[in-house]
Amino acid sequence: MNWRFWNKDKPKKKKSAGREWLDAIVFAVIAATIIRGLFIEAYTIPTGSMERSLLVGDFLFVSKMSYGARTPITPVAFPFAHHTMPVINTKAYWDGIQLPYYRLPGFGNVERYDVVVFNYPMDADAPLSRPVDKRENYIKRCMAISGDTLKIIDAKVYINGKPAELPEMSQTQYYVKTDGTDFNPKALEDIKADVERVTADEYVITMPKGEVDKIKAFSNVKSVAPVIAEQNTFEQQVFPSDPHYKWNQDNFGPLIIPKKGWTVKLDSLTYPLYQRAITVYEGNKLEVRGNSFYINGQKANTYTFKMNYYWMMGDNRHNSLDSRYWGFVPEDHIVGKALFVWMSWNENGTFFDKIRWNRLFMGIH
Repeated sequence: MNWRFWNKDKPKKKKSAGREWLDAIVFAVIAATIIRGLFIEAYTIPTGSMERSLLVGDFLFVSKMSYGARTPITPVAFPFAHHTMPVINTKAYWDGIQLPYYRLPGFGNVERYDVVVFNYPMDADAPLSRPVDKRENYIKRCMAISGDTLKIIDAKVYINGKPAELPEMSQTQYYVKTDGTDFNPKALEDIKADVERVTADEYVITMPKGEVDKIKAFSNVKSVAPVIAEQNTFEQQVFPSDPHYKWNQDNFGPLIIPKKGWTVKLDSLTYPLYQRAITVYEGNKLEVRGNSFYINGQKANTYTFKMNYYWMMGDNRHNSLDSRYWGFVPEDHIVGKALFVWMSWNENGTFFDKIRWNRLFMGIH
């Protein structure tokens, strides 16, 4: 006989207010972590590298579902902190456990001209040596996808031999010569441009192509010419930083973007272009012994890539640290696709102009 029948309807002990608050907080943290990790995440534009498509102070939502959410690679981490704890400035994760890269099914793949958030590949290097998913978040436009051949001629991008689409608000620098009289500050307010005075009658103005005619119309302007680095000029900071390739930010390539399953012949010309992808991103040991190449101790004449790669560039072409300087972005670094601006804050605006009302809920294209 069940002698505990009398206990059936005994009222449950009511949770204390503190316990209810604790349960609510735990639930909220778990729910927010799942939403942030698998569905959508907020992101802030910290620099001007995407101007004027995106502005400093824009707050975005980034979709993890567009390309499929990447499952955590570094599972032991403080919630809502990316790589550094606020205030105390210490690591917000423990990298003693590293899981293999895996991506859930998504709505599609990264396409040309998508605005993409990704982990900065160079954070793999010392002194930071961060795990893939804890590297700094960057946002750029994907100009070339895996398998594409990219070339830049006089600041114009070509993909597979055809001119790439130019985002409407992308901007470059122009050299402006005047008669020595100053620009009218009020007239400049109507022009989307950043003006830097070099001498009494010379300026470097960063602006979209559509603003050039407005500058030319000023009575004090004598000439306007694009600022373009000379062809066949070696720029040490530009990828792959090898004198075999006389490339600079405005004249670059041709370069094939690696694709999963693509096999590249290893030689003195391909080594500078692809050695980082083979070693750092795909985890191999690549050695050069005389005229021979060895991968993981085995002599090799070719290498077949295990991942897809992408080429990311800022819309503010002369003020952007992007793939022209550090090369390919591996697929395991992709975070998500930028969807829309939900808030835009102008730090330099007047009290009533702090919020850029015309940018609220603006789609990102």
